[in-house]
Amino acid sequence: MSMKRSTLLLWIIGGCGAFLFFIVCLLALAFYFSTGGESSGLSFSRNQVAVLDLEGNIIDSRDFVDLLKDYGNRPNVRSVVIRINSPGGGVAASQEIYKAIKKFRDDSEKNVIVSMASVAASGGYYVACAADKIFANPGSITGSIGVITEWYNYGDLLQWAKLKNIVIKTGSYKDAGSPTRPLTDEERVYIQSLVDSMHNQFISAVAVSRNMKEEDVRKLADGRVFTGQEAVENGLVDEIGSYGDAIAEAARLAGIEGEPKILRPVKKSVSLLDLLLGDVKSVLSLNSDRSESHIRFQYLWR
Repeated sequence: MSMKRSTLLLWIIGGCGAFLFFIVCLLALAFYFSTGGESSGLSFSRNQVAVLDLEGNIIDSRDFVDLLKDYGNRPNVRSVVIRINSPGGGVAASQEIYKAIKKFRDDSEKNVIVSMASVAASGGYYVACAADKIFANPGSITGSIGVITEWYNYGDLLQWAKLKNIVIKTGSYKDAGSPTRPLTDEERVYIQSLVDSMHNQFISAVAVSRNMKEEDVRKLADGRVFTGQEAVENGLVDEIGSYGDAIAEAARLAGIEGEPKILRPVKKSVSLLDLLLGDVKSVLSLNSDRSESHIRFQYLWR
């Protein structure tokens, strides 16, 4: 009798397990169709187009580069679409993402398509140049090929408060750009030379990536922005098209027939442990800038 009861109990447990598995499968299917076939997690489809968003000021490249590297190692990801909605940001961070996209294309032999949203200017445009193809809406704002550096000078405020800034340094340029005093003529020339060098780097990257002559790029590189339509006419963008057009082109170049499976990164969530350990800043990107220097060189449209 006890054996019969044990067998019955096993059947009940097994049946409950199978029922729960069935429910989970139904929920997974419902989620799939409710998101229009997009996924932010594990997917077994071999026709995946990964989408990466580049939004807001470009401050740090690490998260973006890590995600791109991950997609390069996934055989089911056939191509990548980068959706840019950014006015640019730090010079080095923009350059790092640009180089990462170039390396991704070379190492993985997968295509990268850029879709410009409202703004893809300055550093946002620098990043876009690394792609195989750039799509923009007619009214997208792009271009702004230039460099800017700025800071506040509060020397008069210190004098008003009867405070003195004491500096002991090596070399006349060690505190160039100090916010406590005006720039000397020599310092202005020095900082301008740095800005000009970064500007030339920008121009060179555009010329190489867009297969343009440097002198032609330089004519457009006075900091002005262009609409998407104007950018196409000037050779800065390949084609007028929407986000959907960019997805379709990425699928076509990858040889995907039919609707591709859209893969998105898993969004970070904040747990109680994050709050307790003080790691919430990195999760929520609360730092407006991780640079400690008061002077910052930026590929940024203002």
